[in-house]
Amino acid sequence: MKFDTEKMPKHIAIIMDGNRRWAKAQGKPASFGHKAGAKTLEKIVRYANKIGLKYITVYAFSTENWKRAEEEVKALMTLLQNYLDDYSKRADTENIKVKILGDITALSQGMQKSIINCMERTKNNTGVTFNIALNYGGRDEIVKSIKNIVQEIKDGKLNVEDINEEIVSNNLYTAGQLDPDLVIRTSGEMRLSGFLPWQSVYSELLFVDKNWPDFTEEDIDNAIIEYQKRTRKFGAG
Repeated sequence: MKFDTEKMPKHIAIIMDGNRRWAKAQGKPASFGHKAGAKTLEKIVRYANKIGLKYITVYAFSTENWKRAEEEVKALMTLLQNYLDDYSKRADTENIKVKILGDITALSQGMQKSIINCMERTKNNTGVTFNIALNYGGRDEIVKSIKNIVQEIKDGKLNVEDINEEIVSNNLYTAGQLDPDLVIRTSGEMRLSGFLPWQSVYSELLFVDKNWPDFTEEDIDNAIIEYQKRTRKFGAG
């Protein structure tokens, strides 16, 4: 697929919705859908790296997802941990940098170890940065940013008058990264569900009526083409 290189998005963020619906439609448990979704994710991240995206960010597990059935949460966490361990093993060949966005302190010691190992093993890779929003909540992220800034003021490192958008951005999980140009949500739902509320303020939004396990590289192509048809105004007239 040939794109307009001058209008190519640098950062695509995806709300991977519809795993459970996809599984239910086939009479399978939720874990079946999450496994299929993981395979789709691996395929899409590799494609993002191939076409030269700088960042791809996915919503894997929100702070609200703990409310789901214990069995489903346990299965999903095991799947995510295996996913990270696998990425660590392939770090030298994939050239993909993995970063976790979210509060990992609430996760198991085993999961925390896998996260730290994966980020360390991939930190020098020069391909796409693959952000996984894990135990992530948009409001929670902003609250943590505020607390960090308040602490800097208490420590005498910052004056209240110095606080600006850059200061806030530098205290988010995505510090140093570009904001998403395009946010995609699958399954036909039309909301952001607390996903990157600060970072996506000027992102283009695209809602795809397809469950995540059925999402393909062609869908990424179509999303980029749709993005390139739009005029980004950033609050201008």
